[in-house]
Amino acid sequence: MRVYSLHSLLVTSYNFTCIVLYFVPVWQSSNLSIRLGDRQSLVVSWVVNHSVSAGEVYEIQIGRTEKRTIVYNTIVNVSSGGSQNHTWISDLPLECVDHSVRIRHFYNRSVPSPWSNWTTNDGVKAKNKSKIYPVDQVLREGSNPKFCCVPPVGVNITGMAFGNKPYPLESVGDGVKAITVKNLAFPAGPFTFVLISCNDTTGRQDSLNYVSFPPQKPVNFNCATSDMTTVTCAWDVVRRQDYRNPQTHTLRIGNSGQAPISCKQSPCTFPAVPQLQEYNISVSVKDKLGEEEESYSFNILDRVFPIVEWDRVIPGVTNVTLSWVIQGNLTQMNPLCQVSAVPDDTTKLHCNDVSGLCEVKLEHLLPNTDYSTRVCCSVNGRLWGEWTPLINFTTDPLVTLDLWRRIQPLNRSVTLLWNPVTTAVNVQRYKVQWSQEGNIRTDIKDSRQSQAEIFIGPGKCDFTVQAVLHTGSSIPAHITIPPMDYTEKLPVQKRLSSTTDGGFNLTWDRQSTVTCSYTVEWCSYSCILGNAVPCTLQWMKVPEGDNTVFLPAENFTAGCRYTFNIYGCTENGDKLLEIQTGYSKELKPVQAPRLVEPVQSTSSSVTLEWRYNENDPTHPAFITGYLVTVQELFNMSVADPLKKSVTIDGLKQNQEYVCSVSALTKEGPGLPANITIRTRVNYSAHLAKILTPILLLLGCTFILWPQRKTDQRLHSQKAEECISCVIEIVNARPPLMETTTLIDPEPANILCSPGSDSSPSSMPPSCKLIQADYCPQSATLHWDRPTLQRITSITNKSYIYSMVEDYSEPQQVTSSEVKSSFEPSECLQESCTVIYGYISNVTL
Repeated sequence: MRVYSLHSLLVTSYNFTCIVLYFVPVWQSSNLSIRLGDRQSLVVSWVVNHSVSAGEVYEIQIGRTEKRTIVYNTIVNVSSGGSQNHTWISDLPLECVDHSVRIRHFYNRSVPSPWSNWTTNDGVKAKNKSKIYPVDQVLREGSNPKFCCVPPVGVNITGMAFGNKPYPLESVGDGVKAITVKNLAFPAGPFTFVLISCNDTTGRQDSLNYVSFPPQKPVNFNCATSDMTTVTCAWDVVRRQDYRNPQTHTLRIGNSGQAPISCKQSPCTFPAVPQLQEYNISVSVKDKLGEEEESYSFNILDRVFPIVEWDRVIPGVTNVTLSWVIQGNLTQMNPLCQVSAVPDDTTKLHCNDVSGLCEVKLEHLLPNTDYSTRVCCSVNGRLWGEWTPLINFTTDPLVTLDLWRRIQPLNRSVTLLWNPVTTAVNVQRYKVQWSQEGNIRTDIKDSRQSQAEIFIGPGKCDFTVQAVLHTGSSIPAHITIPPMDYTEKLPVQKRLSSTTDGGFNLTWDRQSTVTCSYTVEWCSYSCILGNAVPCTLQWMKVPEGDNTVFLPAENFTAGCRYTFNIYGCTENGDKLLEIQTGYSKELKPVQAPRLVEPVQSTSSSVTLEWRYNENDPTHPAFITGYLVTVQELFNMSVADPLKKSVTIDGLKQNQEYVCSVSALTKEGPGLPANITIRTRVNYSAHLAKILTPILLLLGCTFILWPQRKTDQRLHSQKAEECISCVIEIVNARPPLMETTTLIDPEPANILCSPGSDSSPSSMPPSCKLIQADYCPQSATLHWDRPTLQRITSITNKSYIYSMVEDYSEPQQVTSSEVKSSFEPSECLQESCTVIYGYISNVTL
């Protein structure tokens, strides 16, 4: 229903004022109700009885307990009339206390209506014993749940615990107590339940709840078909499903109009929709704690995975016939299949037999050889079905030979080698034929022989070897010896690292000129006490498409060097492509180098030189460099194994040093070669020490010689009295009435009297000799008048010795200051003398 509220409007115009009264319709609640939802939610429902044009605003309040303490307040925007719903999730179980709801409307989004009456959802009232909530519920992992204990009337709650751990009580009204558990963890043990206990004045009550996790978003969601009649969708599950919180899976084909498809788990299969190529599929996973969804779109023709079933496998001597059936009658789509005969190549073929049977014959297999074969198919060549399980078969036995050769390049002598027949066939003899320039020759070897040596010269030669049996001859084994090529490039040489278990993984570059196969040959040395006995040649044939081979460790000896020659088969014979050298395991120590004597040395350096064969095949490891040690002072590494000399600088003269040189491998240094050397005496340094003071003395004499007369005029102190003096002669004759001032912080100690000798008794009273430890001083003379006379400064560096009567030996003393003071009555007729600490000639 609609009511109106009275509003007033004050209007003032010129000479009058009037009040306008008007009514505004105010909304009143209609059919307000509340109900319980999932996971402690309260659903508030009301009806809007009129149409909504521009949107309306409602305010909802939720109060808790009988006092209706407001715990939730929100504004809701409504854009249409009719029934409205709003859901509120309580942090406290709704069973614990009463929860009341009221609502009001804002007219024109600003004027509020009166509040509706409270509508209450009553909490549980305990009668005989306290009750705990929630109980027997699935709680969300990582949430912060509240647990409450509702006591009967007159019973007090004394404590609550979660998993036997007490928690602080919270009062929620009417005697109801609650606790809050932060970040609820999923139990680590086999049980997923948690125990909540409540202690009151009558005893203790317990309840169980369960912890689980919400559904995870499906990952790797994809769909495919194997027969165009059914579609299978699959996805991965991130976490195992909890039986207390079962999940439901629902598939929906968005563009088909079909009903949702219920699935128990992944994968999920359903009938293909007729005439539908583009599929928009979604999968939703739902449980008590939530729901997650993932979508996937595809064209069914691009998602065909044909399923293949074997029909027959018929082996021959050098071939095998294979046949299979593709399920779903897909041969009308002209499928493409791959057939692999391990260890042979993979063959691709189209299968378009209307009978649904695909067949292929694989050729060029080896007789009496075990093979494994498998097949997979595709309808478009982009998406392939799964490989069938491997089927093993053995070709029929037939005698064959594994033929190889060794060529002596100097005299072009060829040694043919073949492996003896291993099948249970009686071989009578071997027939060897070779053709060269149209001439054919034959040689017969008995059944115990497995090699033949033939001289062929520089030309090309074709060889054939057959085993002669009682029933005939075996399949001929062919090999071509290429002509001698003087312009042939040297093969690539590499160092080879062994595997961790001591075997070899050989890898080489594929060559476009190779038309049949590769051959790896190596020498198996017999290493005894560091000596390599000539090897027995071994070889292995590798198919043309492969460029790797693994040789296990049991075929090799640690500390022995092996050389692997890799050949490529061409129309003109086998060409050497690479030479790889390595150890199955490098050992130590290696032999010591041989030092070259005599050793070259100077007063500060030594040059060591040694001899060493770093390529000696008897070494138990590769030589990577050398370690040079000078006593215990320092070590020096030489990273180049070809460099066999080093100069050591920074040594002391005439000093004895012990030096050692050892070969380095990756296992460390080998045995050292030691030598003791002595550096030479540096005579030039001794000569420089002698000549330097002499030259300095001569230089000083040369510089001071012109000053000898001046020194006499100044009547300087005696040499034993002052070795270093500074004397300044100032020629200044100011008028007698002018004031002369010498600026000095201590004007009491000045030696002043021209022409006086060095005896203190002969000095006038105004100029007294002040005994000083060190003569060089500095004083500054200033006059008030700007006009100055010529000043001459002469310095003679020496030391002043204390002049004390009966002092037998002069002593050098430390530096001190000698200062002077002039009075106007003194030193006016003659020049004054001041002692300075420097040598100078200054003219002002």
